[in-house]
Amino acid sequence: MIKDRVVVAMSGGVDSSVAAALLKSRGYEVIGITMCFNLAAGNKRKSPCCSVESIGDAARVAYKLGIRHYVLNMKKQLEERVIKDFCKEYLSGRTPNPCVKCNQFLKFDLLLNKARSLDAGFLATGHYARIENGLLKKARDLKKDQSYFIYRIKPDQLKHILFPLGEYTKDQVRRLARNYGLSVADKPGSQEICFLPGNNYREFLRSYAGVENKPGKVVDVQGNILGTHKGIPFYTIGQREGLGIARGYPVYVIKLDCRNNRIIVGPKQDAFKSVFLVKDPHYLCGRIKKKVALKVKIRYNHAESPAEIIPFKNKLMVRFRKPQFSITPGQSAVFYKGDQVYGGGIIDKVEDKNVKE
Repeated sequence: MIKDRVVVAMSGGVDSSVAAALLKSRGYEVIGITMCFNLAAGNKRKSPCCSVESIGDAARVAYKLGIRHYVLNMKKQLEERVIKDFCKEYLSGRTPNPCVKCNQFLKFDLLLNKARSLDAGFLATGHYARIENGLLKKARDLKKDQSYFIYRIKPDQLKHILFPLGEYTKDQVRRLARNYGLSVADKPGSQEICFLPGNNYREFLRSYAGVENKPGKVVDVQGNILGTHKGIPFYTIGQREGLGIARGYPVYVIKLDCRNNRIIVGPKQDAFKSVFLVKDPHYLCGRIKKKVALKVKIRYNHAESPAEIIPFKNKLMVRFRKPQFSITPGQSAVFYKGDQVYGGGIIDKVEDKNVKE
């Protein structure tokens, strides 16, 4: 293994491009690899990461930097490890986060193994996060911090991973791209899911998974019928738009009842909960064996909030100090101790009342 050789996951965007440029400027032998999912931009204004268009952008950056660049066809792996789970979760009334799965299985598993096969000491990505003393931490720029998406990295993988952008702001990264003369310096960023045409998951479920409308009842918490829904997979907790219900005040989806094919709605205050269970726990700082107080983020754009995390059978129970809006099964709950990522897991079940420990 060559310690100063690093493989950079280059998506064709400004972040991964600057990550490659920074590492080369620091004396590393840099090899760029772009994952190809055979995705077309379609009618999108912006091409998705890992599309044919973005592969071309990555190749041009690699040429500018004078580094080797390879394209890795990972269409099959995307379908097997990410897309199938995405569809299965929606069909089960949960709301998945495919970016977490992609990072876990494709980037920090398959791509890291590819780096090792090239005798590289490290894999680097353009994520905004930091690794210090073997610990995963938030980026300095908290507005861009992406540690939520990569919390399932294994502790023993951290010593082989680099996040060159962890100390930078997005504006600084764009300035660096211009200084390096990179063609992607002003390329717009994207928060969209790469495999969703038009970022429309409902249309994707219909076209890819063959999900058809399966109408059912929309009811309030007392069981009064308020309307009809189009099918459980097309709704998510906290949703307000598209319900077709007039109550004189806004109503939100507060529960999806797959067994009875019902959607329960109510006023916004009913969408606030305090207690939920987490399955598939993942630890970066040792297993949680007794009650611990940490801060918890229940989706990427959620302001983390103080909570108690308690071992509960083979899962974890999270009890927020203050109720939080739209705790959604299928999403990841990530635990923080200061700026350190402690661990996390998948939100499994939201409780209406406190659960006995």
